[in-house]
Amino acid sequence: MTVTIRSRDLTKDFDKFRAVNAVNLSISEGEIYGFLGPNGAGKTTTIRMLTGTLKPTSGEITILGLDLKTHELEIKRQIGVVPDEPRIYPNLRGFEFLDFVTEIYKLDRKKTKERIEELCQVFGVNYLEKMVSDMSHGMKQKLYLVSVLMRRPKILFLDEPTVGLDAKSAKILKMLLQKYSSEGCTVFMTTHVLEIAEKMCTRIGIINKGSLIAEGTLTELRSASNRTQASLEDIFLQLTAEGEDIEGLVKEL
Repeated sequence: MTVTIRSRDLTKDFDKFRAVNAVNLSISEGEIYGFLGPNGAGKTTTIRMLTGTLKPTSGEITILGLDLKTHELEIKRQIGVVPDEPRIYPNLRGFEFLDFVTEIYKLDRKKTKERIEELCQVFGVNYLEKMVSDMSHGMKQKLYLVSVLMRRPKILFLDEPTVGLDAKSAKILKMLLQKYSSEGCTVFMTTHVLEIAEKMCTRIGIINKGSLIAEGTLTELRSASNRTQASLEDIFLQLTAEGEDIEGLVKEL
């Protein structure tokens, strides 16, 4: 299977604080890779480095067989990124934002228009005339998803993609990601909703305090933790030491 995302000793320092420490990843075409960790573990920093919006302190990144240092623009044309907070020019209307993305990526206007109409219908985006500044977080999140999915990128990076989405839209997104994965699209996603990762992801990486501390299928993670029937939540809490005294804390309340 072709490796589409690779990092070697990926490291990021902010002054004296090491946010990401020598992370090695190898993710293949068509995988849905769940990248999990507690708050502040280094998930978003890693995604920002993999997608070219943050320069690593050291290490190497290869996307679709291309070195990110020397082929950044070519890579960015072929990937889609959905951040945890949708960043859209507030003074544009919804349709103007989509027109802007269409122009930037030099997309076929006829095919893209059809694609936009399909996605807007599916996600219930019936507010393209509205100013972005007047949209709720959920409305902007769905508009941003449309702007990314309409391009059919070869790799999707999603940072907490279901935050702000209603239940129907979240379900549709999960189904679309599984469909795209079956068609060869690689999906790299972070989520705090461990049930989503457990049901969707072909492999899972767990990062804690900047280091990748575990990686594998759910079966492999269960085997490594010697808990063959454990849920992903239980394994996650065990590995990150987040669940040491949860029962005791609850009893004290």
